[in-house]
Amino acid sequence: MPRTGYQHMVHDYYVMRLRQIRARRRERLDRIRTRAQALAYQGEVRRAIHRAMRPRPRKTALNACVTGATQGSHHRVENILFTSRPGCLVSANLYLPSKLSQPVPAVLGTCGHAAEGKEADKYQEFCQRLARAGFAVLIYDPFNQGERDQYWHLADKSSVASCTHAHNMMGKQLELNGEFFGMWRAWDGIRALDYLLSRPEINPRHIGLTGNSGGGTITTWLWPIEERITMAAPSCFVTTFMANLENELPADCEQYPPGAIGAGLEMADFLIARAPDPILLLGQTYDFFDRRGLQEAYAEVERFYDLLGAPAPNRDLFIGPEGHGFSHHNQEAMVEFFARHSKLPRPTKVRQPVHLDATALNATPRGNTVEAGATPIFALTAARATQLRDTRKKLAPAALKKRLAALLHLPQRHGAPHYRILRPDRIDDRVADRASRGVNEGRPPRLAPSYARYAIETEAAIRAILYKRLDASGHPHSLDVQRETHLYLPHVSAAADLGADSLARALAKDHPLYALDVRGLGESLPESADLFRPYGMDYMFHGHALLLGESYLGRRVHDLLATIDLLVAMGARRVHLYGRGQGALVALCAGLLHGATGRVTLKNAPLSFEEWTRAPLVFWPAANFPRGVLRYFDLPDLFRTLGKRLSLVEPWGPDMKPLKGRRLDRARREVNLPASRFRS
Repeated sequence: MPRTGYQHMVHDYYVMRLRQIRARRRERLDRIRTRAQALAYQGEVRRAIHRAMRPRPRKTALNACVTGATQGSHHRVENILFTSRPGCLVSANLYLPSKLSQPVPAVLGTCGHAAEGKEADKYQEFCQRLARAGFAVLIYDPFNQGERDQYWHLADKSSVASCTHAHNMMGKQLELNGEFFGMWRAWDGIRALDYLLSRPEINPRHIGLTGNSGGGTITTWLWPIEERITMAAPSCFVTTFMANLENELPADCEQYPPGAIGAGLEMADFLIARAPDPILLLGQTYDFFDRRGLQEAYAEVERFYDLLGAPAPNRDLFIGPEGHGFSHHNQEAMVEFFARHSKLPRPTKVRQPVHLDATALNATPRGNTVEAGATPIFALTAARATQLRDTRKKLAPAALKKRLAALLHLPQRHGAPHYRILRPDRIDDRVADRASRGVNEGRPPRLAPSYARYAIETEAAIRAILYKRLDASGHPHSLDVQRETHLYLPHVSAAADLGADSLARALAKDHPLYALDVRGLGESLPESADLFRPYGMDYMFHGHALLLGESYLGRRVHDLLATIDLLVAMGARRVHLYGRGQGALVALCAGLLHGATGRVTLKNAPLSFEEWTRAPLVFWPAANFPRGVLRYFDLPDLFRTLGKRLSLVEPWGPDMKPLKGRRLDRARREVNLPASRFRS
């Protein structure tokens, strides 16, 4: 097992970064004392939110239709289909009060992460409560919920069986095109609102917005960017970005708006942006979204409403007595709040909501929009990637390197970093346990090779761990380097690869070998569980890099670049890089960006980011998806820029398995590299 003495290092680094940003924000808020200052801050917040919530497509025909209806005692439910963007069918239900003598107030309902989508019992209940109070309600299915399964044709859907896992799969693929899955979700809501306001039964002067959990997220994101909505009640989402990070609570990919924290925003700012319009914050006593953060957010919102002279009823906080969920307590508080601001009578309580089944609520013939003609989101993502490839300009080598550095958001380096000398360790590099096959019976076990260890201080609170294999004359207390230095970047852990990978073992036979664990890998693995879990800590760090407007992959590349600076300062003239899997991407970027690098050998590397958009399922961790890369270049462009310095060994496909046979031949043709660049 690799050492994990630095297990909390990356987590503590991001906590430190967020605390610094929050401290500056707090100082700014404390200086706001007047209405004019509050309005100026609000304007800045709105602009920052609009920058985070993009890109947005142009509006196209909704092509909306009613496909069925069910009449209840107090309301009617219509089944709706509309097109939010070309190829993207959205299934919805419209609840209308039975007595309609004039246009009525309306509410847009956003679903949380329930597999059933709009058909989930809790969501039917809040729609019925609103309809009974006199509101029309439109609630629509999110991607991969209800009738919008994007993977219905796949034989094995285990990796996207949960709608949240499916969202994260879609989200990381969209990142390659420079898009944000949260904006795709919000865009469905904007187009749902377009449909709602097209109905003659609706009074556009009173339009509410509500949802729980993931629906609370979309409510929070839509509220500041859609001014046709006049009142909002997000439930079981609003807390602070800081609370989620400190509490080791990874969020869904749509909950990481790019650059939001880097712009100085907290969740409360998405609500402050609409002050003094009516807002009700809903939470639960035992919610995993920390209620301390909810209370902090409400206090900030309340202060801004006071500065802007808003009447007290325009903001409120209600915390229910249960755990995470849209309980009847929170639903009733929401309905009363909306009724009060829409000038409706006090609502009648709904004691026994009626739960309809999919047969009554489905808007498609067989309960699936893709089967009904929609294009799955991964196909839309792939089409956009192809469009980007066909329209982007070919970059000269210098411009390509500059663009790569910009995409990685590399921090400045200031000469050779400081390093600490750690205790040496032994790493077993035997190919197999031959004793288990009787080969070494009667012989003493061979002592595993010894490695010196050095902690390279690449950035505040971050240390990359450098290993140096020691021979009989080697000494662990000196970082002596060769003029020609060979540095290995592992897939997950240097300790694991040095003992198991054939490339690492071959290097150790021929050269003095160094290996490097960049942040979040090897000794700083954040948890002992599978690194590739959809909601692991590694995923959370990638999400917080996005929130900061940075790149987690870029920070790993920075660790390698800083280490090369140190090796050069210690006497290396040329550093040859060898990377495997995730380490291959780090080595590739550094090989282009550092002038002291020599040969670059990549084992188990992907051959194309665009290929990741064409596959329905991609198993590479989110940390390896540089946001917006396909707007400017793809991996083959980097390969060609390296030229003869590059060797590719056993490339991997989107499933992180070796490409073989026809798949490998096709991938080689698409990469368009000489056969000499590939090694067996």
